[in-house]
Amino acid sequence: MPVRSLLIANRGEIAIRIARAAADLGIRSVAVYSQDDAESLHTRIADEAVALDGRGVPAYLDIDAIVAAAVEAGCDAIHPGYGFLAENAGLARACADAGITFVGPSVANLELFGDKGRARTAAAEADVPTIPGSAGAVTEDEAAEFLAGLGEGGAIMLKAVAGGGGRGTRAVQDAAELADTYARCRSEAASAFGDGALYVEQYLPRARHIEVQIVGDRHGAVAHLGERDCSVQRRYQKIIEVAPSPNLPADLRNRITNAAVRFASRVGYDNLGTFEFLVDASRMGEDAPFYFIETNARLQVEHTVTEAVTGVDLVQTQLRIAGGESLADAGLADPAAATPHGYAIQARVNMETITASGDVRPSGGLLTSYDAPSGPGVRTDGFGYAGYRTSPSFDSLLAKVIAQAPSTDFEDAVSRVQRALSEFRIEGVE
Repeated sequence: MPVRSLLIANRGEIAIRIARAAADLGIRSVAVYSQDDAESLHTRIADEAVALDGRGVPAYLDIDAIVAAAVEAGCDAIHPGYGFLAENAGLARACADAGITFVGPSVANLELFGDKGRARTAAAEADVPTIPGSAGAVTEDEAAEFLAGLGEGGAIMLKAVAGGGGRGTRAVQDAAELADTYARCRSEAASAFGDGALYVEQYLPRARHIEVQIVGDRHGAVAHLGERDCSVQRRYQKIIEVAPSPNLPADLRNRITNAAVRFASRVGYDNLGTFEFLVDASRMGEDAPFYFIETNARLQVEHTVTEAVTGVDLVQTQLRIAGGESLADAGLADPAAATPHGYAIQARVNMETITASGDVRPSGGLLTSYDAPSGPGVRTDGFGYAGYRTSPSFDSLLAKVIAQAPSTDFEDAVSRVQRALSEFRIEGVE
């Protein structure tokens, strides 16, 4: 059944993005907000807004309250956005129990890719290479044993089992740093995802981070919409994303996208998902080795660059597939849909301050100016406005600036995003 009334279980710019996609499809939208988030712009963009009990992140993590709000508001679907409950199988299961459509992958997909150890095993079964690592969550002692087993010069990555986005992720190149790093990763993971479990992988010191946009329907069809390059990161969190990946050898690109489609098809993937890989940059070329690292079973923050170069509205696609349409109905059965037109770059605009020691800390304040860039090939997804006091309870992301240039010269896209960023006027962040 087509989605007719949608509750958006998120906030900020992604909630606005979803509300606008819903409006374009003639779908009624209902926003939710915590007690300390009533002034966020998403509450004004949606057709209606419903208050949640509680303050800060916990309010958006309350599955029972979210589902109850959807039922009370007469919604037949819930879109989780990204972060919060986006990859939570419990929410998807609760939606099914309440007769509500979950706009995202199936419970089986969420459970599989929510367990990084199981996902690695499934990748191997699909003949997709993986980096050496643990089969599941590890204790600090088990992580130490894995590190020791790599020998002199070996290094590991600690990662959150229950989520991604760089939270709960750190490299350990010295055994003496393991205890402290393990504790910090556990704390971050527990705070971000409600689960402090960690797994371990061998650290690849020179790598390019390439991810493939996968889309599947409920009829068994799976396709890809090209790749993104997310190699520009700070502390394992993406800050610049590009589509398609510049200077990626054609045969290597095909091998990676084919692996992603093969894997997704084998597990019966439906709706939107991102299959992420590392390419060994020390051996770049057509035959460079690559390794599956994880699947983000949700809409990505950087979905925008894929939209910019393909012309496909990924949020509308999610809603249409959730409503029972096939890839053919959505116009995505033709491989030509993945053909990129030029390059697109997304730059994340975060509210941050740099301390005297060089550490980066989240910031905020009362915005006195918020003038977003525009013009040909420029898009800004954000939720700021003059007079808005930001909340320290949430992520520091304020906006995303996306620039697309139709030419085959990557430098044209670089120039455009530089121009756009130079025009962005934000005042009031401390």
